[in-house]
Amino acid sequence: MEFSLFEHAIIAAAVQIIIGLFTGKWWAGGALPTGYFIGRELAQAEYRWIEQSDTGLRADMPWHAAFDPQVWQTADQTADWLGPLLVTLAIALIAPRIAARPPGRRHRQGERRA
Repeated sequence: MEFSLFEHAIIAAAVQIIIGLFTGKWWAGGALPTGYFIGRELAQAEYRWIEQSDTGLRADMPWHAAFDPQVWQTADQTADWLGPLLVTLAIALIAPRIAARPPGRRHRQGERRA
């Protein structure tokens, strides 16, 4: 497995962490790089559709051409947008809970410290 399959997810996570640490907006930090990679992959799917069409013209392309399953032929084409989506979703769910935790160990109510 090539490193390139993980590049988009790593870049998206890095952007999200930077935005999240500076602003506290973990969801916005995840939406930005994820939206970028989804848009990038949809644009590439449109170009693949144009190459497969009879005329090869963008003017003949329907609005839903990027969603045509015939232009999503390999798993890495899907992984290039699904990887960042899943990684940033996980970070957005976990990071605010970690950031909200006070420093030190929390004791359960009624538990005595030694």
